[in-house]
Amino acid sequence: MARAKIADEVGGPAVRTAVAGGADRNTTATAVRYLLQLLAERAPGNTVEVRVPPFGAVQCIPGPRHTRGTPPNVIETDAATWLALASGSMAWDEGLASGAVHASGQRASLEGLVPLRY
Repeated sequence: MARAKIADEVGGPAVRTAVAGGADRNTTATAVRYLLQLLAERAPGNTVEVRVPPFGAVQCIPGPRHTRGTPPNVIETDAATWLALASGSMAWDEGLASGAVHASGQRASLEGLVPLRY
């Protein structure tokens, strides 16, 4: 069953509130899920799984499709880091270098895909 799409009128304000700081857990969850949704729309595919536990995960980026077991290309980070990457306050290379972003697999990169417009 597909997840319900988060409307721009709901997602945009949630992101702005979360990026500004002090958002409650529900607002942060909405912001994270909305930005993951935008990433999946910007780079549709099933090659890389982007995980932001405990709020959500998406598969994106064109290429070989992953169907079973642990995906070969995984990017995982926390909510604060994902919000920073997606909003442009943290560069992709900076997230990797700091250890805040864990990327495994040959295609596990969001270089050129973040920041996202919201």
